Amino acid sequence: MEYSSNFKYDLSVGKLKGETKLHTMLEKSKIEVKFDRKTRDTGNVFIEYESRGKPSGIKTTQADYWAYFIGDDEVYILSLEKLKEKIVKLNPPKVMGGDRDPITGKKTSWGFLIKLEELIK
Repeated sequence: MEYSSNFKYDLSVGKLKGETKLHTMLEKSKIEVKFDRKTRDTGNVFIEYESRGKPSGIKTTQADYWAYFIGDDEVYILSLEKLKEKIVKLNPPKVMGGDRDPITGKKTSWGFLIKLEELIK
C-alpha cells in the first residue's frame, strides 16, 4: 500500500478502498442478515444450527457473510468462514433458543451462545 504524509490523500485512498470493498461485498456476495433483540442486554449472540430437529442456520446457509444487527444502529459483518473458525476456536455452549412453538411454548432451535466481544475480537 502506498503511503503519503498527506492526510487528505491517505484518507481518500482508504475511503475509496473501504467503499469499494463494501460495494463489492453487497453486490457480489450472499449475506445472511440477523437481528438480535437481546444482545444489547445480554452481551451474547445466538448462532442457530438446528431447528425443529433439522439442520438450519449456520449448518445450511449459502451465505458468504453474516451481518448481525445489534439493535437498529449497530451491525457486525463476518465472513461465514471466519464465523465458523470462531465457533470452533471458542467452543461455545450449545443452548435452546430461537422462536417458541405456538402449541407447546417451548423454544424450537439449538444454537451456539457466544459473547459478542469474543466474536468480534
